[in-house]
Amino acid sequence: MNMQINQLQKEYEEIPIPEELDMIVGRAIKQSTKARRNKNVKYKWVAGVGAAALIFLVTINTSSTVANALSTIPGVDRIIKVLMLKEYVVDEKNYNANIKVPAITHLDNKELELGLNEKYLKENKALYDKFQAEIKEMKKQGDGHLGLDAGYEVKTDTEEILAIERYVVESAGSSSEEIKLDTIDKKNQVLITLPMLFKDDRYIQLISENIKEQMKAQMKADPDKVYWTTGTLDLQPTDEFKSIKKDQNFYINQDGKLVIAFNKYDVAPGYMGAVEFVIPTEAISADLVSHKYIK
Repeated sequence: MNMQINQLQKEYEEIPIPEELDMIVGRAIKQSTKARRNKNVKYKWVAGVGAAALIFLVTINTSSTVANALSTIPGVDRIIKVLMLKEYVVDEKNYNANIKVPAITHLDNKELELGLNEKYLKENKALYDKFQAEIKEMKKQGDGHLGLDAGYEVKTDTEEILAIERYVVESAGSSSEEIKLDTIDKKNQVLITLPMLFKDDRYIQLISENIKEQMKAQMKADPDKVYWTTGTLDLQPTDEFKSIKKDQNFYINQDGKLVIAFNKYDVAPGYMGAVEFVIPTEAISADLVSHKYIK
């Protein structure tokens, strides 16, 4: 065991850190070196500074030797699919931000993996820069209050599907919430899009009509729920939900069902937050290309 750990350490220490990935990593890996016989051995992510986690991330995704060695260590037989690569934090009197950047690991399709991780880094760095600029402007005008909470959640992790949600909640008097979703075919190593699931564009109307029916049923069952659909009191024509977008936010859940997601204020008043609708497979079955993903 000690020889395996030492070999792992030697391999990742010899890997140069790419210049484009010189940002401070918010997590590092601490591995136990206790013997295999100890049943209390635990391997876990721990907070750290420097680039140790990034080196390890690069190593396990490029070295078959390390990957094979890891598979023989107790508790590391299943490589973590999503981890926190970096965390931006602002903690001032009137200004608070917490931005967690996810990274996907161990995809065979390195073009997809690096492309997604680069996207996550860029969009979160842009959030941080924007927040800092807003703080600067507010201080010029005599101060104010700003809050930002951005992070991620693994919505689905099965043998076939990995779905990741990134969320951004901004507050400055009122609050807004925006979500983005990526759904990955883990076996074929491809990013799944909504249009690729269907034979043609008829899915837009099929899904939209089903969502309208669900909205009405939910409002009838619970008077506290309000959606901007036909029959809603005080509904402005410009607010009415008419149709999903061709590339609407979606994911495939643990049960193989299609879930359509909306940002806060998209289809309902703010107090409803971001909302989701699980689409019954029978409502879209005739227009599906196959039942490979949607069960």
